[in-house]
Amino acid sequence: MTGILLSKGFVAQFGEQLQAAAQAAGITPEIIHLPDEASQRLPPEMVAKIEIAYLTRDIRFSDLYASYGDTLKAATKLKWAHFVSTGIDQHPFLPALHERKVRLTTSAGTNGEPVGQTAVCGLLMLSRGFPRWIAAQRERRWDPARGKDVPRDLRGQTVIVVGLGTIGATVARFCQTLEMKVIGLRRSPKRDGDPVDEMHTLDKLPALLPQCDWLVLACPYTKETHQLVNAKTLALMPKHAYLINVARGAVCDEKALIAALQSKQIAGAYLDVFEKEPLPADSPLWDIPNVIVSPHNASASAGNDDRAARVFTENLKLYAAGKPMDNEQA
Repeated sequence: MTGILLSKGFVAQFGEQLQAAAQAAGITPEIIHLPDEASQRLPPEMVAKIEIAYLTRDIRFSDLYASYGDTLKAATKLKWAHFVSTGIDQHPFLPALHERKVRLTTSAGTNGEPVGQTAVCGLLMLSRGFPRWIAAQRERRWDPARGKDVPRDLRGQTVIVVGLGTIGATVARFCQTLEMKVIGLRRSPKRDGDPVDEMHTLDKLPALLPQCDWLVLACPYTKETHQLVNAKTLALMPKHAYLINVARGAVCDEKALIAALQSKQIAGAYLDVFEKEPLPADSPLWDIPNVIVSPHNASASAGNDDRAARVFTENLKLYAAGKPMDNEQA
């Protein structure tokens, strides 16, 4: 028997898929659930059986999250933990798993298309002046754009997409459809099929910023991307340029961004991620004109759980066979 810590919701939705994968892997799963009450803990004899765990969204965003982390830290026989989200550095129990050399995998890429689509939605709303119309609607005020307030055509504008994973590639493809010039930034050179007109490495960003109309952040958060957008980079952007951040809040220096928006150094922004989440109620970002805020929810899509479950069940087969798993963290 292989003890697998799973949510009741996952088993209810994907139980048949799990059983089929386990059968193909040649293992007999013993499904273990956390107690329904957040104050309760699994008995030690059950914790000792846990070999595999999958942190799904229904646990991550529930009162059971803290007890889940405590359970993993106490599960001395845990060998592999899978996470539904791409970024896992925010979990406070992760250092304990690293120390015990627990194998860690994610369902990275499974929510990339919805995030990319949301980023493009923000781009289109800003480009067509929706913040102005929405503000006027709330005041029941008729306020058509005229003269200098008429928006610029998107065709021919330049978008710089930082990060060309599933999210960035989705943004790039849409922008090419809109006949924009697309410049991609990532470590590796351009490959056949990349939806960009140019590909550069991250160190070229300062030289490229003066020509950009849109800067889209769709990159992982690393030491290299920490506060990639700061006072210096913002000062290099044209005053008509916009920022879109669907990466991580710490990729952008938030104080510098607020200053640039308030001084109209840049024209506006769509932001789904922030240095502190939830975004504090007293943050100026809530009220700055031409700023669209969403609550780290760009990935929301009914199909995410199914896509993520497929990664987990395929990895279950690889794990049982002793092979490298998809999206395994170093």
